[in-house]
Amino acid sequence: MSFGEGAERAARAVAAVLERSPRTLGELEAETGADADELAALLVVLERHGLVALDADRGSARPGAVALRFARSDRGVADLIEAARPSMQRLTAESSETTNLILARPGGTEAVAQVDGSHLLGVTNWVGRPLGLHTTAAGKVFLAFGTATLPGGELAAPTAATITDRERLTGELDAVRERGYATLADELELGLSAVAAPVRERGGDVVAVLSLSGATLRLAPQRLAVLGRLTVEQANEISIRLGYEPQ
Repeated sequence: MSFGEGAERAARAVAAVLERSPRTLGELEAETGADADELAALLVVLERHGLVALDADRGSARPGAVALRFARSDRGVADLIEAARPSMQRLTAESSETTNLILARPGGTEAVAQVDGSHLLGVTNWVGRPLGLHTTAAGKVFLAFGTATLPGGELAAPTAATITDRERLTGELDAVRERGYATLADELELGLSAVAAPVRERGGDVVAVLSLSGATLRLAPQRLAVLGRLTVEQANEISIRLGYEPQ
């Protein structure tokens, strides 16, 4: 195999894994035109440079650490926003409430995109505003799915009140994992309620959260449950665009 052929096959392998993953070795052989031995040699090099990652049984490949770091870079965030925009617009159109795309930050969360709802009460520009974890619906999603952990200072003092708070939060996070979305009512700010659902990348990791918020007087528990399911649907649509295959 010449250098040019090797480079072509390596490029095809990376493109295939980024387009959809995991990819079996048989699929990659078909995509690249390489035989088993040639493909194994290519994957060793690509894995060493972080472009792909082989599963434990080395029978399939996913995007590697370098590819995932790009996905979380400024360029990656711009691409993520572009992928999320149609679902954000649809969710706002169906609910009339404000929709945000939110990323995890050290010790908290940050909205990176917003589609305003049609109601005057409840429309706030959340983009660029740092927010906490256990006091936001998005933060609860990140906590529930292991994308973030509480800093030592939050809810850490061993008092009866904070122990109760931790127990309550643990129960909330269990509920988030079970139903697939988080809710918030009057916790971050009196009169504000929200729902949030995870957005996943190809490998299944939660890389962002789709959140919908509005005035509590419009978002009773039954309404939040309906909007929670709608938010999950649109978050899944974004995830599919990112290459995730929902179970």
